[in-house]
Amino acid sequence: MANTLDVTIPDIGDYKNVPVIELLVKDGDTVAKDAPLLVLESDKATLEVPSPAAGVVRGLKLKPGDKVSQGDAVCQLETTAAPAPTAPATPKQEAPPKPAAVPPAPAAVKPAPPTPSPAAGSNTTVAVTIPDIGDYKNVPVIELLVKDGDTVAKDAPLLVLESDKATLEVPSPAAGVVRGLKLKPGDKVSQGDAVCELAVAGAASSAPAAVADVAPTPASAPAPAAAATAPVSDAAPLPPPAASAASADVVYAGPATRKFARQLGVDLTQVRGSGARGRIVIGDVQAHVKKALAAPAAVAVAAAPTTGSGIPAIPAVDFAQFGPVEKKPLARIRKLSAAHLHRSWLNVPHVTQFDEADITEAEAFRKAASEDGGVKLTMLPFIMKAVAKALAAYPEFNSSLAPDGESLILKQYCHIGFAADTENGLVVPVIRDVDKKGVAQLAKECGELASRARDGKLKADDMKGGCFSISSLGGIGGSHFTPIVNAPEVAILGASRAQMKPVWDGKAFQPRLMLPLSLSYDHRVIDGAAAARFIVLLVKLLSDVRRLAL
Repeated sequence: MANTLDVTIPDIGDYKNVPVIELLVKDGDTVAKDAPLLVLESDKATLEVPSPAAGVVRGLKLKPGDKVSQGDAVCQLETTAAPAPTAPATPKQEAPPKPAAVPPAPAAVKPAPPTPSPAAGSNTTVAVTIPDIGDYKNVPVIELLVKDGDTVAKDAPLLVLESDKATLEVPSPAAGVVRGLKLKPGDKVSQGDAVCELAVAGAASSAPAAVADVAPTPASAPAPAAAATAPVSDAAPLPPPAASAASADVVYAGPATRKFARQLGVDLTQVRGSGARGRIVIGDVQAHVKKALAAPAAVAVAAAPTTGSGIPAIPAVDFAQFGPVEKKPLARIRKLSAAHLHRSWLNVPHVTQFDEADITEAEAFRKAASEDGGVKLTMLPFIMKAVAKALAAYPEFNSSLAPDGESLILKQYCHIGFAADTENGLVVPVIRDVDKKGVAQLAKECGELASRARDGKLKADDMKGGCFSISSLGGIGGSHFTPIVNAPEVAILGASRAQMKPVWDGKAFQPRLMLPLSLSYDHRVIDGAAAARFIVLLVKLLSDVRRLAL
């Protein structure tokens, strides 16, 4: 016989009027015991409210945006057996629980005790350690938000941990300067492990004792290290996550959404969040999968995981059986680049067209202009201007294939990316409005972006919006290569090292400086004849740079 169980908000400590940011069920859904029903988010924790029993959801009384406290009605649960008289379930929470049989709400985290005020002008070193994270052990560090020498505010996030249940930011216990950072991404930590030292101006000697009581907070996206984390009132709207270059690969989603995405094989970095502060909810994952399934087969492959697509995996080999080995983790940028390049290679039918441009006069002009005391010129700005001219002449090269595979999206702007080699991997910063700028201005912007790339200071927006990419290996060597199209762009130009070669002028061989060019393109969009005309025009423009001024 069916029974009806009233489901209410369980004990969430001292929290009141906590916003509902996501409903994970609807009327008529069948749920298992402990399955998450909804997600709450305070200024300190993201909490999942589990089902106290298995049954069918009836009379759901909440919607996203509602604010709830302990005891508020959630729904009724139609069960097949009478529920056991047990205390209300404690919510599963992304904020770490205290070590106990049942994890308590974040209100159990006590504030750091006040410290006596020291004499003005005194300086103290505070040892920062991993605070109380409950029963969690060996939690991976997924991101460092500071480096040695950074000045941080009190409560500013220092690093991000991620367990199978929660993503946690470890805050700074005081304002100061980071010294002796002891962790790196991939390290695994537990309570009490050393993080760094903090040079605190006017800190009290008792400050280190308070470090263990500073609770890590759920991470949505890494905030700048020097920014203080302001508390959010119940009545105030939640602030948007701070933008930074590193935030692009940090996913803001709860454990239920992450588990759902893993079950479907969905890469959450490819999903656009519709929840508060860009949070990815289960509905976003479902919509992402539906869109991928509805697309034509040739296009749908792009949304598939990079390790699938029916391609047999490379067998694992124990290389240690043949001799000594060393395992070195890939840098985050290199891993992201690898996934993107793999998708592009699998989904774009590549063809590469080769040619050589006579840049004898262009090189002489470049040297003379650089010696005049202006901006230091390389061949890259000249190549960019030539590409901009060619894109205007052949607009299909400045396009992208529409997601439905039925049309082209022709771009009325000319933003060109260039590959920059860094210690952590390849990045592609983008120069905007190349067609509207002179060679000197392009040289200046290329130099600034390349410098920021080497220092790891590129912003996410610096690498967005490209129409076409250029990969120049002229400073290293080689003759020709086949660059991979930077999808969703449809073409990429590779430039190798220029070499002096004998060229027949009709009467005799003349020494000419020849620049090897490699044009890779998406054959779904561009025909071979169009590619040949495009590269021939590039050769003509680079052979006589006066044409770039026309």
